[in-house]
Amino acid sequence: MALNDPRFILAFGILGNIVSFLVYLAPLPTFWRIVKKKSTEGFQSIPYSVALFSAMLTLYYATLKENAILLLTINSIGCLIEGIYLTIYMIYATQTSRKFTFKLLILFNLGTYLLIVMLASELTHGTLRVQVVGWICAVFSVCVFAAPLSIMRLVIKTKSVEYMPFSLSFFLTLCAISWLGYGLAVNDYFIASPNILGFLFGIVQMVLYMIYKNKKNEILPTSTSQELAVSKPETSQDRENSNSSSLNQQDLEAAKDDRRENNKAVPEEASERNGYRATCFGISF
Repeated sequence: MALNDPRFILAFGILGNIVSFLVYLAPLPTFWRIVKKKSTEGFQSIPYSVALFSAMLTLYYATLKENAILLLTINSIGCLIEGIYLTIYMIYATQTSRKFTFKLLILFNLGTYLLIVMLASELTHGTLRVQVVGWICAVFSVCVFAAPLSIMRLVIKTKSVEYMPFSLSFFLTLCAISWLGYGLAVNDYFIASPNILGFLFGIVQMVLYMIYKNKKNEILPTSTSQELAVSKPETSQDRENSNSSSLNQQDLEAAKDDRRENNKAVPEEASERNGYRATCFGISF
């Protein structure tokens, strides 16, 4: 049975749609948290803007091709979901973040997109237009696919996989395999080529997870040292003035509580950034 058999095309396309849809939903816990707290809590809008642009660009490419219904469906859904995310973000963001996001959407998502569409429409025709837009999509996808490099570097540096959940890496790889298979089945190398890189990065991430999953987090000793640095003055002062020990102990516990809250926030934000990086990764095609 040849790879370009219609059954293969349908199977890879449907699998790619399902997995990509699941990856699109990865930021839902983050936005539920934003709605509950009525604050964006320092989260940035750039990843969502990039994901929206990727879906818009691929959607345009799909309209230029024949029999690209499976590309049209997932990227239409992607534009809708990313639009909802950005709307929620704009509602609860600070005034400064809201202004920045508005400028980003106008200049990047709308301005750059319209510029590409206008230049492609005016300067190219027919098959050449498909190829030009395909190259633009492929180059943008490669840039997006390079994003996990920073997370992999962090995993190696800290010897901790808390910023790189295995499930996320697995779905990244599955998504890349799906669209790689679809691209090869329909002989569209603008789709297949970037997902080769995506597949390789996904495999590397899973290998790193297996290597470091049982390693002790190297970040923790830093916090321990800080606690010791705080506790030493308390111990010395406690010996000099026993009457102040109760107050000092309360201050120490309050400092530890604050530090615990900060340590909770960092992994959550890092996980959110990694989760959304996977979204950008998965929806390119």
